[in-house]
Amino acid sequence: MAIRKNIEVKNKKASFEYNLLQKFEAGIVLSGTEVKSIRDGKTNINEAYCLFDKNGELWIKNMHISEYKLGSYYNHEPKRDRKLLLKKSELKKLLRKVMEKGYTIVPVRVYFSERGLVKLEIALAQGKRSYDKRNSIKEKDMKRESSRIKKWNKY
Repeated sequence: MAIRKNIEVKNKKASFEYNLLQKFEAGIVLSGTEVKSIRDGKTNINEAYCLFDKNGELWIKNMHISEYKLGSYYNHEPKRDRKLLLKKSELKKLLRKVMEKGYTIVPVRVYFSERGLVKLEIALAQGKRSYDKRNSIKEKDMKRESSRIKKWNKY
């Protein structure tokens, strides 16, 4: 049995740009070559966003999954729209919130579940103001500085 490394792709900009209010785990409709590319770690969700269509289905747009290097003419298009799979109750809840002003759905990370399925963690988010971002930077710098002081106090 082959040892499988844990593939996880994170959207680091999401927590800086948005206040993440509630997280959901969604499945993604993918083709075979897309799954193979994700296993190789060739995916990017930094510029991706989620939208509802007129049928009430949730789609992820602008998620980049590189073409599989060993693929044939069955290879996929890197930035195609992909359908997200959620329970109806979760979809209704998200749709209600997105209709309110200031809320959006942001992809946070892509990973493989224990069953080997590709999952996307999405979050209901509210955009941060510029002063909130400055506060986030200050807190991050203070944590980094305190960890440096602790490290040097050990010696």
